[in-house]
Amino acid sequence: MKPNHLSVTIAFCAFFAIFTSCKKTESNDKAKEDIETTFELSSDQAIADNLTEDAHDVFMEAAVDNNITGQKPATPFESTGILGCASVTVTPLMGFPKTVVIDFGTGCLSANGIARKGKINIVVSDSVRKPGSTAVMTFDGYYVTGFKKEGTITWTNVSTATVKGWQRKIESGKITSPNGKYWLHSGLKNVVQTAGYGSPRNLFDDEFTVTGNHTVTNSNGASLVSSIAIPLEKKTICDNISKGSIQLQGNNHSAVIDFGDGSCDKVGTVSIDGSTPRIILLR
Repeated sequence: MKPNHLSVTIAFCAFFAIFTSCKKTESNDKAKEDIETTFELSSDQAIADNLTEDAHDVFMEAAVDNNITGQKPATPFESTGILGCASVTVTPLMGFPKTVVIDFGTGCLSANGIARKGKINIVVSDSVRKPGSTAVMTFDGYYVTGFKKEGTITWTNVSTATVKGWQRKIESGKITSPNGKYWLHSGLKNVVQTAGYGSPRNLFDDEFTVTGNHTVTNSNGASLVSSIAIPLEKKTICDNISKGSIQLQGNNHSAVIDFGDGSCDKVGTVSIDGSTPRIILLR
């Protein structure tokens, strides 16, 4: 039977409706996928930042404990116990540059219950607290709470008479999570010590603020560029960043990481495009 114009029109309309519906579904699925990618990258950024702060804490304790900060050991060393079972070797004993190897071996828990294993290698050009000195850190099979950390971190002491701080450059950073997922990160941060500088042998009262920019990229090549909107607050007595926020921007979405009100915990939040914040674990 020869189709009439009405049947052709109905068939065309049905096809168009199905096609349009499929396109809308695909579009909605892609939008949801983009949002979840933004959320995951934001969480990855928060973990990367906290692992870098953890490396800073380990470095500072090893430096103070081995008298390479440039401060005379006139007072007893107030250890935080962050080094746990690690052995620390410093060569040469006299003069600079020095190579510092912090070896956690096959793994152990620190006093605050953080598991670490592997080595951190640091080449220090001069006393850590001397303006202009540098410390170049690399990692050898190094893990913190199951996260493998790789890359190079370069500290440069940029202290002045009134401000004590460091510029921190991260290159070729890579974090691999316990489930095998990995992401890359790099950036330049400015770290200022806001409390505890007058008692260099007591690390418990040390507090720092962090500003700067960063880029995080997942294994599929998706990236977010971040800028610290409210300076991050890191206290040595806290395992994680406890305050401040980061603004992240991707091709289609933006996000805000909020690290909290200053409480020592491992919880933060991520808000995508101003939506209701979702809870993340910092590591």
